[in-house]
Amino acid sequence: MIVVKDILPSIRVLIARELFGKHGLKKSKVANLMGLTPAAITQYLNTTRGDNSKVIEGSVKIRELITDISKDMVQGKSPPDMLLLKMCMICQIVRTEGLMCELHMQAMPGLRSVQPCACSLGLVGTLKALESS
Repeated sequence: MIVVKDILPSIRVLIARELFGKHGLKKSKVANLMGLTPAAITQYLNTTRGDNSKVIEGSVKIRELITDISKDMVQGKSPPDMLLLKMCMICQIVRTEGLMCELHMQAMPGLRSVQPCACSLGLVGTLKALESS
């Protein structure tokens, strides 16, 4: 739920900012590249959607991938599956850097006492942790 509600919209915010701000594209072009409406792009740029982008934009690795994705979109060099793979890499970084845990703690403060946070372990790590306890 956190990925759909917070992470993906935050990724869209950061990509829209790159395309609009750094690459100087018009909102309609950004919308076309991202498969969204210009109204959605406006909402992402104003962070009325994706308002948790501050949580992930502090990561150097994520910022580098956002820059790569944006550049690839502008140049039209990468096939959609490669762009999707890079977005999946962002989600992995969100987990490994503990950013997912931060969002979980905001959404469910009762989880603060759970150590280590299961979302940073991944499914396999979580299952192993459950088996060993």
